[in-house]
Amino acid sequence: MKHSEKAFTFSSGGLVGIVSVPETPANGTGVLVIVGGPQYRIGSHRQFTLLCRDLAAAGIPAMRFDYTGMGDSEGPLRNFEEVEEDIQAAVETFFEHCDGLKKVVLWGLCDAATSATFHAWKDPRISGMVLLNPWVRTIAGEAKARMKHYYLSRLVDPALWRKILTGKFDFSGSTKDFIGSASSASVHVDSSSLPERMRTSLEKFQGKILFILSGNDLTAREFDDLAKSSAWRELISRTERHDLAEADHTFSRRQWRDRVYSWTIEWILKEK
Repeated sequence: MKHSEKAFTFSSGGLVGIVSVPETPANGTGVLVIVGGPQYRIGSHRQFTLLCRDLAAAGIPAMRFDYTGMGDSEGPLRNFEEVEEDIQAAVETFFEHCDGLKKVVLWGLCDAATSATFHAWKDPRISGMVLLNPWVRTIAGEAKARMKHYYLSRLVDPALWRKILTGKFDFSGSTKDFIGSASSASVHVDSSSLPERMRTSLEKFQGKILFILSGNDLTAREFDDLAKSSAWRELISRTERHDLAEADHTFSRRQWRDRVYSWTIEWILKEK
């Protein structure tokens, strides 16, 4: 489907956004892509440009933007917990640039996914979220994920045993690393931690949620472990999820990105 693109500034000229608008919108739902963390628009992170163009080609309006201090936007860099004002300004601007837009889905990878959860429940026009490898990092959570998904997998790695048999394995360094991870894994997680705040926000949100997780990524594995806990089980049961077993954190290969785009488009077009 034919579509057009337009770049602009908003929020008193401090933020830069680009909207991709289809010639014939499909169902009144648009996607706002939140770009997380300092990055450049080449390599794996070009996926946000390609995603918006694929969405528009499928009849779904899409907008991507740089929040304050990131990319082309002005101001001091903010972290993912400080961008709710920018997200709200982007939502308002999205509606201004897309006639017929009725609802918005927030789409984010890593810390951008987490930022989306903090804001989505506050605006009734936000009907859904697509969350890729959400960032729920704590010292204890990272250590547990590393113990479970890294050290155990290494035990069946032929490369490890070749190092051991040829005397090239660093027993001292590896032992210190293992003990450090084991110690961190036992740390108590305070109720005000990032995972708890994210869960609280998700429970307040009344819209639909799609999780997309990479198989070859510690951040995704940390979230997966959290999602399987009793505190999260009921919440997760109300969401939809897709997994890409071989994919890395940024879905950097074309076939992985294309699969993510297909899942996103199919899920959006089911929106009523």
